[in-house]
Amino acid sequence: MKRRSRILVLAAAGLVALSGCSAGSDSGADGRIDGEITVLTQRTDLVDTVFEQYKQEFAKLHPEVEVTFQGITDYEGEVKIRMSSQDYGDVLLIPESITPEQLPSYFEPLGDAAELEKKYRFIPEQTFEGKAYGVAITGNAFGFVYHKKLWQQAGITAPPTTPAQFLDALRAIGEKTDATPLYTNYRNGWPLAQWEDLRASVAGQPDVITRMADSDAPWTPGDPQEIVDTLLFDAVAGKLTEEDPTTTDWETSKKAIGEGKIATMALGSWALTQVRELSATPEDLGYLPFPAQVGGKFHSAIAGDYKNAVSVHSKNKDAARAWVDWFADKSGYATAQGGFTPLLGGPEPDSLTDFEDLGVTYFELDRSKDALVKKIDKTAEIGLYQPTYRQTLIDAARGANGKSKQDVFGELNQRWAEAKSQVTS
Repeated sequence: MKRRSRILVLAAAGLVALSGCSAGSDSGADGRIDGEITVLTQRTDLVDTVFEQYKQEFAKLHPEVEVTFQGITDYEGEVKIRMSSQDYGDVLLIPESITPEQLPSYFEPLGDAAELEKKYRFIPEQTFEGKAYGVAITGNAFGFVYHKKLWQQAGITAPPTTPAQFLDALRAIGEKTDATPLYTNYRNGWPLAQWEDLRASVAGQPDVITRMADSDAPWTPGDPQEIVDTLLFDAVAGKLTEEDPTTTDWETSKKAIGEGKIATMALGSWALTQVRELSATPEDLGYLPFPAQVGGKFHSAIAGDYKNAVSVHSKNKDAARAWVDWFADKSGYATAQGGFTPLLGGPEPDSLTDFEDLGVTYFELDRSKDALVKKIDKTAEIGLYQPTYRQTLIDAARGANGKSKQDVFGELNQRWAEAKSQVTS
């Protein structure tokens, strides 16, 4: 999939009809919106540059709305704490830890999900009882950001199609270059959650997100979850990752991969644009699919990134909603970041030429269907999209906690089975 020209879908009349936010005191009799809103974002690198430009463009339509940005580095951790109070901004990105049934407690409904799906992709990912609560800021494919020249220097001329081939490639990079073959970003934690969406690439079909709820042991050899986590474990155990994972640093790694000090990182496709912007040779950086094929083809899900939402406690909900709509419809953020725009019929990313050249098959995940998986995961206290369990896996692989891979997988399977029994009984 490629981005062509920028396409903007404008539906001014539809926005009023679709809005689920009540006409609060920030909306005047003449229809003008005013008020002050605070917008939380994880893009600390854009707050003083790109987002300030967005603020100026937004002001042309809503001059009486004052926008303040708060960039948060540890977004998941800090916002989760702030949400225990009523002070968590007016517009924010829905944290991954929020379950569907919690959405109405924290966020204002944006409208009927079925209606919003006529305009936007990824709407089912943050819905509850037919109501939508968030609009994606962008959409991603899933795979590995990699330094092409390093891989070529190691003699790798074709993308690996199996985990074993991938590990062989990492070994060759370790032997023939001075780069770290695979960088985990262990210390920052959140990048480890990027591995979770790779199980869809292994399965090659969207129902992978629901099938996990049917299993008593997802970490059984040959299952998508086990294949993904085994690759990470074996890479660490084979000393193909950074020497001391407790000292990793995300911001440093973004520059290091462009400088040829790191060869590979498991990240959503959103990261490719960021690392290229920091590299003197952006053409050396590309995107690899997970080393697994179904029917002789690579696959990748596409799914929404974080979703902009309106706080249920906002005192200026109309102004907050106006920002959410403008950001999705007119900011061009998704296009600029090399992602899939949430607008149906909108531009497709031209950053994924590697995927197109390899004939990668895309399919969209409907995360509204994985509610049971989320309930089991929460009850089991595993945290599929949280860093802790993969940090435990890495610690086992590097011999830091005295556990074997079988120990870790066995414990995960036991907790999963017990939680599944509680949730489904």
